[in-house]
Amino acid sequence: MATSTTSLTDSVDALIRSRQTTRAFRPDAVPRAHLVEILETARTAPSTFNTQPWKIHVLTGEAKRLLSEVLVRAHTENACPPYAAIPNPAPEGCAARQDDFGRRYYAVLGIDRTDMAARARQTARNFVFFDAPVGIIFTIDNSLTKHSWLDYGLFLQNLIIAAQARGLATCPQVSFVRYQSVIAAQLGLAANESVVCGMSLGYPDSQAALNNMRMPREPLDGFVKWHTLGK
Repeated sequence: MATSTTSLTDSVDALIRSRQTTRAFRPDAVPRAHLVEILETARTAPSTFNTQPWKIHVLTGEAKRLLSEVLVRAHTENACPPYAAIPNPAPEGCAARQDDFGRRYYAVLGIDRTDMAARARQTARNFVFFDAPVGIIFTIDNSLTKHSWLDYGLFLQNLIIAAQARGLATCPQVSFVRYQSVIAAQLGLAANESVVCGMSLGYPDSQAALNNMRMPREPLDGFVKWHTLGK
């Protein structure tokens, strides 16, 4: 029993640690049965009073192409108000990590960070889901509080790990939030339905340099404070 438990622990830990954000995908189609299995697993996430606040829009084929077309046009025309995913200025630690990400990301792409046109073209890659065969838009009732958004994060993590277990890669993308009105019109979202994020899902292109970029994580001492009583 101990060996079996240890093996399971090692397997789960290795699966979680192997996850990385993927921004280049092979064109291979993902079987619908796999998508169903992944979503069935994701929906077991806990939520406040079992409210299950998630709504999911899965796009493939022509539906994905049409959404990408209108999003790329809106991006190119700068048609929607800017959206800041984090405050400016950000808290000190967050700001430093964000800057580190930008330096690494654009270095891998060979883009000078002052080249705004090249950066805009790379941002547009978000809206074709980095050529992944599956695009997902996640939405929530906009009357819900931050606690339900926390629940949503648990759902997303379940989905990401379930995909990883099947050899599929993902890229959760906050960039879609800026285009709420465009997405709402294209997908027929309800008036109270707000975009949480998008996600690219498919089989990773292991040869793409961008997929081999590894981002560092803070050591435990940087964010954990242990509270103990006694000795």
